[in-house]
Amino acid sequence: MAKFSKSLFFGNDIAIDLGTTNTLVYVKGRGVVLTEPSVVAVNDKTNQIVAIGKEAKAMLGKTPAHIRVVRPLSHGVISDFEVTEELLAYFINKAQSGRMRFFGSRVVIGVPTGVTNVQSRAVRDAARNAGAREAIILEEAVAGAIGAKLPVSEAVGTMVLDIGGGTTDIAVIALKGVVSSKSSPVAGDRFNENIIDFVRSEFKLGIGERTAEEVKISIGAVTPLSETLSRTVRGRDFATGLPREVLLTDAHIREAISPSLDTLMDAMKEVIEATPPELLSDVLERGVTVFGGGALLRGLPQVLAKMLGVPVKVTPDPLTAVVRGAGIVTEDPAPYEDFFIDEEDILTEA
Repeated sequence: MAKFSKSLFFGNDIAIDLGTTNTLVYVKGRGVVLTEPSVVAVNDKTNQIVAIGKEAKAMLGKTPAHIRVVRPLSHGVISDFEVTEELLAYFINKAQSGRMRFFGSRVVIGVPTGVTNVQSRAVRDAARNAGAREAIILEEAVAGAIGAKLPVSEAVGTMVLDIGGGTTDIAVIALKGVVSSKSSPVAGDRFNENIIDFVRSEFKLGIGERTAEEVKISIGAVTPLSETLSRTVRGRDFATGLPREVLLTDAHIREAISPSLDTLMDAMKEVIEATPPELLSDVLERGVTVFGGGALLRGLPQVLAKMLGVPVKVTPDPLTAVVRGAGIVTEDPAPYEDFFIDEEDILTEA
């Protein structure tokens, strides 16, 4: 295991939560400085990058045939290596705009729990090719637990649930190690797909991913609310091919994502079943901590607590928990060395 001393981390070192939906960047000494969509627009005629981040997302569904708007990450891991390099270079450069970058940055990057050796190496190589002098890889569930100030170094079981855009990471952590874990594809993007499918089958209306995301955020709920939430959405009528609008309520969204929530519960139960009894007793007492964008779904803590029989709490500012945890590592890496995914192990096992 490589050792990293605090003195090795320079002022421009950064932490990146490289998400399927959004990428967040933390700069040492400055905090979280960037939150932008993990989206890139590519001109297929010239093979050039047209836009990255917010500008690229604004182009979704509005481009001519020769311009593709893509997400270079799928389920939290790299699906398009070259475009990911461009994405990382953009964020690294933008985060350090106006600051000295002569020696490059050391970068701490969060990856989904249980990624393969090849996937971890791809993230590391992409960061180096994008300009980082060194890349440290950390599981997102661990980074989020650190960001939530949970006792990851103590002899107690800590269970976390990180509901991101492409994956949901579930882990039980104790004594600077992951005891049991699982990564599930049921996450924010899957919920969007559920909403699109529901509107198609229920109303015979076609809506896009961007609309589904907006609906989920504005009226999404997993438990009945005291006051009904509603939103009008517009799409293409499959019968006539013409534009039409319908009114969706929180009850519609609840019905749409219910099957995916059941699948997520099954994944959590698998992790609990694989947890040693002594640590499980800690989980029963201390509960589950939830972070990531999915933690903002209305009523989620109550549903989880009821189904699992343990206390459930959402950490403050759940959207930034992972990048804040990775940022804490840039400030003082020594206490967290045992969590690093070691490059030598990757090269040996690959």
